[in-house]
Amino acid sequence: MRTIRRIAIVGGRRIPFARNNTAYVDSSNTDMLTAAVKAVVDAYGLKDQRIGEVAAGAVLKHSRDTNLAREAALSSGLSPRTPAYDVQQACATSLETAMLVGNKIAVGQIEVGIAGGVDSASDAPIALNEELRQIVLKSQRVKSSGDRLKLLAQLRPHMLAPSIPSITESRTGLSMGEHTELMVKQWGITREAQDELALASHLRAAAAYERGFLDDLLVPYKGLQRDNNLRADTTLEKLAKLKPAFDKTSGRGTLTAGNSTPLTDGASALLLSSEEWASANGLAPQAFLVDAEAAAVDYYGPRAEGLLMAPTYAVPRLLARNGLGLQDFDYYEIHEAFAGQVLCTLKAWEDAAYCRDMLGLPGVFGSIDRARLNVNGGSLGYGHPFAATGARIVAAAAKQLAAHRASSGKSGRTLISICAAGGLGVAAILEA
Repeated sequence: MRTIRRIAIVGGRRIPFARNNTAYVDSSNTDMLTAAVKAVVDAYGLKDQRIGEVAAGAVLKHSRDTNLAREAALSSGLSPRTPAYDVQQACATSLETAMLVGNKIAVGQIEVGIAGGVDSASDAPIALNEELRQIVLKSQRVKSSGDRLKLLAQLRPHMLAPSIPSITESRTGLSMGEHTELMVKQWGITREAQDELALASHLRAAAAYERGFLDDLLVPYKGLQRDNNLRADTTLEKLAKLKPAFDKTSGRGTLTAGNSTPLTDGASALLLSSEEWASANGLAPQAFLVDAEAAAVDYYGPRAEGLLMAPTYAVPRLLARNGLGLQDFDYYEIHEAFAGQVLCTLKAWEDAAYCRDMLGLPGVFGSIDRARLNVNGGSLGYGHPFAATGARIVAAAAKQLAAHRASSGKSGRTLISICAAGGLGVAAILEA
């Protein structure tokens, strides 16, 4: 094993995110991922170059998409000799691809790679009814036409109904929003607090656009210049008028369309390299990917925890390994799948019993300065194409750290935390 090297985040690009069934209704995952990867290739002069690898993935993926990353790489302008592969870790997918590419750079296996992710809720894969699928498969195995006719005789009208993808957890039958409703009730998170966080997400994202922060992070696509989920004119009064979206019957539902991320289409990509490769190619790293940690919770057993609480475990382990405390950061990027999920995580770290009994800590993990949280907006404002969100966050966080260093002359540090379906969570540390 070679000496561990620093992982440079050179920069990233993405297409504007779009609510499902709007601007990208006719775009496939391959189309959108290609646009994001090509934007990175064009921005950093990689045309016709063979790089170490491209790693990307999607959560909602057609069976025809056997290797999205490879197809995108082949259409991006990179040398066809560039290897590529797919990864899927729900909403943490493109943070995981950054970790995988980065780790190969760190140990010297490759010098440079592209990490990313994509998702289309508009072009979701629709499958055959399971009973019909089994009949079709059996028909391919029988040898006589008589046996094939016997199988066809088993067909019934209800089998013609398609199987539409579900965003529910297979072990509980509950959607992510329904799970989050359980979490906010357990932790006593109010509707008002959720709406306040949602408002901040939209307003900070709008401000980032206005001061040009996103100008070189986005490339126009299919007529969109910016994310069409963003509501710069929203207010607490408007958010307060929205009805509960998941718990509609108890009278205690607090998650709404305003404080929950919408189904979204989009793609993002990052360029990662060794310091030596960046220097040789005249590129200045915006930040460095220092370390990362994944965690999981049991969300369905007899002692079930909240579905989206895994980051509460990942972050303390990550920080302990790096000799850091929760307050040792200039910025915090916490993925806003739901405003309530972010607030549950923060409240858990401030709860002595939870920190002692669940996290195994000697005391309270701590609080963060909310003014440093998602300073350029978050998923509630931008939207959330599942597999693309991690790369969006890393690219923006790296640019913010570069700006911090340029303005203050000091090296900064950012903590990234992403929850994911399946009771998963991933956290990472970035430094300028």
